[in-house]
Amino acid sequence: MTARESAPAKVNLCLHVTGQRDDGYHLLDSLVVFTETGDTLSARPLQGLSLSITGPEGEGLSAGADNLVLRAARLMGARDMAITLDKQLPLASGIGGGSSDAAACLRLLSRLKGVPLPPRNSVLALGADVPVCLSPQTSRMRGIGEDVTALPALPPIWMVLVNPRCEVSTPQVFRALETRNNPPMPEALPQWRDGKDLCDWLALQRNDLEDPAIRIAPVIGQVLDVLGASGGCQLARMSGSGATCFGLFTDQGAARRAAAMIRATFADWWCMATALRTSRAPQ
Repeated sequence: MTARESAPAKVNLCLHVTGQRDDGYHLLDSLVVFTETGDTLSARPLQGLSLSITGPEGEGLSAGADNLVLRAARLMGARDMAITLDKQLPLASGIGGGSSDAAACLRLLSRLKGVPLPPRNSVLALGADVPVCLSPQTSRMRGIGEDVTALPALPPIWMVLVNPRCEVSTPQVFRALETRNNPPMPEALPQWRDGKDLCDWLALQRNDLEDPAIRIAPVIGQVLDVLGASGGCQLARMSGSGATCFGLFTDQGAARRAAAMIRATFADWWCMATALRTSRAPQ
């Protein structure tokens, strides 16, 4: 029997860098959402532990022992399992592909084995984004990624994700960050009336990694300009440490038209129109 688990894209609607610990880890305050588009994991019992990678974005991704999915499987004590990763999200793109894949593997094996998920400190060892990806729903992520608070679902909103096929090194972006002690989001987040209200509030927030990422990879600025000029786009911003950017739309048709226009004009870019994921993942 083969079991499946989705690994949705993770998007930082805003990402405030609020400090740096003595050990070098940066402190963050981020509003995180998940989309309907993403990767898919499947697993079936088979002697030995193995990983196969399929999908249009799987080229160049190693299925070796250090792959995050296999590391997650070993954390769950998996021994005799054949795992397949259908890779739809670009690699190293700032939308949590690897972290979401690892979290999906943890959920999938937890369900198959009938055992609880590992403690958060163990999960954090897989990567700072893995804890928030464990339960892919709207969340506030603070600290170095270990402090995750689930939030109510956001008002209906649509998103266009664009990656210019440019990999940006997260450590390099953090090194290029000039100010590390920036203001966090308000302690109490508002209750947004609708998508426009949410976008207006987000426009007052930031991704503190956006400017350093653009200095490293100027094409990110071009992506933001293209998204911002799309009809109906309420806000264009980079996710995570890049290079994927997103445009927010209050109209689904406008989002689809924008994505079609971008794909037609920039054939080398990865582009996807998607809705936000609203359902809770199994606990």
